[in-house]
Amino acid sequence: MQKHMRLSAVICGLFALGISQAMAADPKQGPAAVLGQVPVATVPAVASAAAGSAKASLDQHEIRAQLAPHRYTTLAAEIGAKISRLPVQEGGAFKAGQNLVSFDCSLQQAQLNKARAVLSGADTTWSANKRLAELNSIGKVELEMSEVEVSKNKSEVAAMSTMLSKCSIAAPFSGRVAEQKVREQQYVQPGQAILDIIDDSVLEIEFLVPSKWLAWVKPGYAFQVSIDETRKSYPAKVQRIGARVDPVSQSVKLVATISGKFPELIAGMSGRVNLAAPAGQ
Repeated sequence: MQKHMRLSAVICGLFALGISQAMAADPKQGPAAVLGQVPVATVPAVASAAAGSAKASLDQHEIRAQLAPHRYTTLAAEIGAKISRLPVQEGGAFKAGQNLVSFDCSLQQAQLNKARAVLSGADTTWSANKRLAELNSIGKVELEMSEVEVSKNKSEVAAMSTMLSKCSIAAPFSGRVAEQKVREQQYVQPGQAILDIIDDSVLEIEFLVPSKWLAWVKPGYAFQVSIDETRKSYPAKVQRIGARVDPVSQSVKLVATISGKFPELIAGMSGRVNLAAPAGQ
């Protein structure tokens, strides 16, 4: 119904335009005289063009998508300390378990040495008190207090050892450094972001499609994606389908991956998904 109304509006506009041009050329003619001068053949031509444009806009589904890394995260400081070394620079690659951040933890190391020394003294005192207790030369309360002191100092050593383990950050997965947020010799606070890292071993594509396509789009469905930056098309395959349909737009999210290795592709590139419904769908 709306389509017919738009076509009627185009036709009326055409008549009005023809009448206006004719009257401008010869002001003495009235609208009735001018009406006969409007080319009749123009009406079906304009109507046909408008109908074709409307059909094309309905039939074409340009789906935009962006390449995203398989995994990504931000590494942050867990202690307040000065950064002594950042061995991998922006854009650099690394392996899982490789050290990415080193802190200057000379103060924490000194505190750990002190806690160990205090523990050693408490342990010596407890051992001596146990021998005295065997000779009934010390009270039970004093013996128990020396044992409590040993336990307390063991906890202090464990806490300092844990703190010292935070003096370096290892890579949780293999990938690349996307952004370096601080510099070497800079003091950072606990929780401050240091590096953004990504796992680009597999590049994913997220995009929306009409929910009615679920009748034929399934995990494993192969298609092509055209990347703007490289001006090339690459094979891709649907991996996951969203858990719910958006009731307003009647669309659903699909997650696909690029099939194969293409060194020229990097996360953040965008393009067009060449995914079309089969005939009759």
